[in-house]
Amino acid sequence: MKLARCFALLPVIFVAATAWTTCAGAERPYDVYYLWDDDLDSVQAYRRKVGAILGPTVARNLKVVREEEVYGLIYMRSGGSAGAEMVAKTHTRLLKRAGLNAAIPIRETDWTILDPGQTPAVETPTRPVANSTGWDDREAEIQDVEKAVEDYIAQLRSDGRLAADERTGWSVYDLTTGENLVTINEDVQLQAASLIKPFIAAAFFHKVKNGDFIYGPKSRRHMRRMIQRSNNRSTNWVMRQIGGPAAVQRILQTHYPAVFQDTRIVEYIPAGGRTYRNKASVHDYSRFLYALWNEEIPGAREIRHLMALTGSNRIVSGTNDIPEGTKVYNKTGSTARLCGDMGILIVEGPDGKSYPYIVVGVIEKRHRARNYTAWIRSRGDIIGNVSDIVYRGIARYHAFGDKLAASTR
Repeated sequence: MKLARCFALLPVIFVAATAWTTCAGAERPYDVYYLWDDDLDSVQAYRRKVGAILGPTVARNLKVVREEEVYGLIYMRSGGSAGAEMVAKTHTRLLKRAGLNAAIPIRETDWTILDPGQTPAVETPTRPVANSTGWDDREAEIQDVEKAVEDYIAQLRSDGRLAADERTGWSVYDLTTGENLVTINEDVQLQAASLIKPFIAAAFFHKVKNGDFIYGPKSRRHMRRMIQRSNNRSTNWVMRQIGGPAAVQRILQTHYPAVFQDTRIVEYIPAGGRTYRNKASVHDYSRFLYALWNEEIPGAREIRHLMALTGSNRIVSGTNDIPEGTKVYNKTGSTARLCGDMGILIVEGPDGKSYPYIVVGVIEKRHRARNYTAWIRSRGDIIGNVSDIVYRGIARYHAFGDKLAASTR
């Protein structure tokens, strides 16, 4: 292989691709690339390695392309630059563990794609078609997770099981492929309730990292009560150590602005737990969980440990399809006007590999529910049903959908 020549050509290819714009002046969508080489067999072999590591969902969209006299390996995703950066970051982490190259975002261009006869046979990528058999048919594969969730929520509204004064927000992110699967009302600012408590923990650990605090027995006890038991007194104790709600907000917004874009922490938890003024979006919860998984938040390991201890969740407990033994890091939120859960689920496929993904679901009610217990239970069931839908989609995406019946409860 003439690697020196290939790397010499790489800046030219990259500049040409990144300089390309549409006639209207808007940027083209972004793909991700993994390798450029002048040896076709090497690129084909590399494609097989990358596909094996990143899984069948990515493998179906890996294409060998030709640019001038070199060949490239491209993940054709046609998304925006921010999404491509997140995908590349996730893929780089996985690939480097296997000793492979980093993944790099690159603007989509008119690649010359080699025909199937010149590349390893893989399924031609097609946009998934939503299942028409209904959300509650567990024998059916979920092919488009977002469409399946939308259909389920629409069905609930049509049946009167979601009131006119209720709105929902959903976010699902596949940590294996680095792709968003659901982004419904993702950036709408909603009441946070107890979902805000891991954010407060992150602000506390920021102070620990800076040497302002020591994470000793007393703070450890309050932190555990705040996350595992959702204790409001301990939450207020932690906030007071930081300097109050405004100080928590300032730390998160100043030092981690890419994560906490829609978060507003303005109050201690009032007596009786009627906290309605603290707010965040499901996108913020998803970004936080992504940062937590990748240890980009202070105290990430301890926060994950505490979230794994929680006694209740709505995204695994009581679900029908998610296998026994699925690990979950989560935090619930509950008031008479909000029911939510956010978490990272780690399911094991029939191949023995772990497939982690993020699920966030929030249902907010404009007016207080008359029967709190019945409302929370029914809305928790809705979140659980959505989590089942997501799991079935994840199972299909990672090619173990045919094992679903054998792996469920």
